[in-house]
Amino acid sequence: MNSRRRPGRTETGAGAHRSDGGLGPLLRVRTDVLEIAYHDVGPAHGTPVILLHGWPFSPVGSYADVAPALARRGYRCYIPYLRGHGETRFLRADTLRSGQQAALGADLIAFMDALHLPRALFAGYDWGGRAADVAAALWPARCTGLVSVNGYLIQNIAVAQEPLAPSMEEGYWYFFYFLTERGREGLRRNREDLARVVWHRNSPAWRFTEAEFAQTAQLWTNPDYVDVVVHGYRHRLAAAPGDPRYDDLERRLLDQPTITVPTVTLDGRTDGVIPPTDGSGYAAHFTGPWTHHIVADAGHNLPQEQPAAFADAVVEADAMR
Repeated sequence: MNSRRRPGRTETGAGAHRSDGGLGPLLRVRTDVLEIAYHDVGPAHGTPVILLHGWPFSPVGSYADVAPALARRGYRCYIPYLRGHGETRFLRADTLRSGQQAALGADLIAFMDALHLPRALFAGYDWGGRAADVAAALWPARCTGLVSVNGYLIQNIAVAQEPLAPSMEEGYWYFFYFLTERGREGLRRNREDLARVVWHRNSPAWRFTEAEFAQTAQLWTNPDYVDVVVHGYRHRLAAAPGDPRYDDLERRLLDQPTITVPTVTLDGRTDGVIPPTDGSGYAAHFTGPWTHHIVADAGHNLPQEQPAAFADAVVEADAMR
């Protein structure tokens, strides 16, 4: 361990009254770009926390145990579905179906604006962790604390063509697959089979159930899923242009901005794509209070695999203020 000290909310529509595990009904709120589907768990006046899921995982699966545990400790948990997932929808047909990092971070802030939520603690992993890191770096006044699995996740697009060690590149096989039209078609035809491979490889010790997998597979029927996922990986490898509306944010991210808010970073000891470290490789990016932990028996989908450790990290980050 290392340590240093125009919105509108609706409940209408086909999915509004559906209950997803312990996360309650599916709610919706509109931003300028999206209608975001989300869950709201915990006491009305609880400390706000936004829990953000990764790809190709589910906010329900990832946070089914985390959110109720935090609610019992006085937190109000907002759990949105990322663009291109579940019942989150773009408002306009002509909006680029971007999966770039600036879009994910901007979506988080727009979600808060739509809910009239001035500040919250951000916690996430994979795509959701990246959204949290981007928003914490660019809008620190909106973030009371951060939990980020795998450390500093803001992509350095300027060095996207620099090779990594072969052992790392092997884990990123789908990045390169999605660079091709064959990969796009493979995701369109075989989204469940491809996700199953990712789940097994990225969390090799995780013994998920078929029911958990089937529940998550519902998210991948979103009409924008393929476009958003493919664009996200192409953009991070500097192989596709971004949405011009986020150009200024992407320029700021090229500077690899530091994160000043209190932060807990986590690595899963059995992560099959990003090996665990002591955190020293990205410590310089966290200039506020920061603590790092390696979580035993956890892979890439850490909050679903070790929910107690993830919930404890949220409480720890909150206490570091």
